[in-house]
Parts: sequence; C-alpha cells; structure tokens
Amino acid sequence: MKYIHHEPDPPVHSEPEISNQSQHAAEPVEHSRVIAICLLAGKIMLQSGGETYRVEDTMKRMAAALGLPHSHSYVVPTGIFFSVDATEPAKLIRISERTTDLDKVSEVNAVSRRIGQGLLTVQEAHELLLEIERKPSGYSYAVQLAAAALSSACFTIMFGGGWGDFLPALICGGTGYAAVILFHRWVRVKFFAELTASFVIGMLAFLLVYVGAGFERDKIIIGSVMPLVPGLLITNAVRDLMAGHLVSGLSKGAEAFLTAFAIGTGIAVVFSLLM
Repeated sequence: MKYIHHEPDPPVHSEPEISNQSQHAAEPVEHSRVIAICLLAGKIMLQSGGETYRVEDTMKRMAAALGLPHSHSYVVPTGIFFSVDATEPAKLIRISERTTDLDKVSEVNAVSRRIGQGLLTVQEAHELLLEIERKPSGYSYAVQLAAAALSSACFTIMFGGGWGDFLPALICGGTGYAAVILFHRWVRVKFFAELTASFVIGMLAFLLVYVGAGFERDKIIIGSVMPLVPGLLITNAVRDLMAGHLVSGLSKGAEAFLTAFAIGTGIAVVFSLLM
C-alpha cells in the first residue's frame, strides 16, 4: 500500500482584503476634505462680493478637478448648499456678513485654476484657502476714509458743483463713511448704519453752507453719499438675474433697494427738519 503524501495548502493571506478595507475607509475622509475645500472657497468668494453664478461654477470646477465630478451646489446670498452625490449628505454654510474685496475673489479663482491644472494637492489647496481667508482687507480704514472723502469731492465737481464746494464735500464724504463704519460696529444692522450716516452727511452739509464754507448744499450732499451707493450690489443683482439665478438676483436687488431707501430717508429727514 502506498501512502500519498499531501502537501499542506499554503496559508491564505488576507492582506489585499485588508488594504481594500483601509482604502474604502480612507475614501470618505478624502471626500470630506474636498467638500471642505469647495465650501471654504465658496464662502470666501461670497463674503467678498463674488457673483452667485461665479461661486457655483468655481466650486463645481474645483470638485471635479479633485476627483468629485458629480457635485451639486446651490448658492444664495446668505448660504451655500453643496453635495457630491446621492449617498453623501448635503453640507451647508451660513453667510452672515458680506463685504467688497475683489482681491480675495481673484485669489480664489487663481487657486481654482491651479487645482484644475494639477499643480496643487488637496492639502496645499486647503492651506492656501485658509491663508486667503485669514488675510486682512487690502486697505486700512485710513486709506478707505481718504478714498471716500476724495471721491465724494470729485463726484461733487462732476455733478456740477463749484470748486468752492470741493472741500466741504471732502469733509462730508469722509465723515459719512466713518459714520457707516462706526455705527455698523455698534449696531449690526446695515440699514440703520447707512440711514444714520446719510443723516450726518445732510446735517454737516447744511452746517457748512450755513457758515459760508460751501455754496450748493444739494451738490455737496449728492457727491458725499456716492461712496454709500450700492453700485456693486446692483451690478451683481443684474448679472445673477441674467445668468438665471432668480432668487439671488431678486434678494440682492432688494438689499440694494433698502440701502438706497436708507440713504434717501436720512437726507429726507434732514430736509424736513431744516427746510
């Protein structure tokens, strides 16, 4: 009788299975990083005065370049909704404050283009966006006040005022812009800050004309309130409406209307008191 010797079967290694499990476990983390980057980019752009359609397009392009081609974004002036597919829950960011800083919008667009060209990793892109978010405004308050004062004086000349009204308009414009910044710090209601600033401009214009420092108070007032006029907001509202973003366009248009109404109300109160 012959005995057949069987070699023991080689042990089955489960390393590939373990690596696949670790790969699947790491995938949601990577997805969450990409989602965080897209939301951060959209937040910076929307807070800095970017148009709604530009924010949505930038977020979708960044997500596609980072490996999430099926993303969906919905942007309104007060919030951003972002989702990558049907299995992941949608993410939301609330936008409470908005200003005008087109330099940050340009920098985020530059980061988006570098991501699309494959020049940035996920970590590098996230660090750059955090640096842009922490970056202070490009101009100090002193420079902003000087620009507002000088533009007010120039607008007064452009609207038909004389050179004798140049200095009063410069004073009124700078004081009015300072009042907007100051009152907005005290009361976080933009409408109230703009109404109060226009009231200060009107009172100061009447006072300067009364003491003989100026001649045409209407020209001084018109030129001085121009730095408060929501020109960028009106432009973005029209562009969003033309791009089909009706909710954002109408809401920005309503905000621009309220700002113009606040400016007009402040000046009207001055005329009703002093005329």
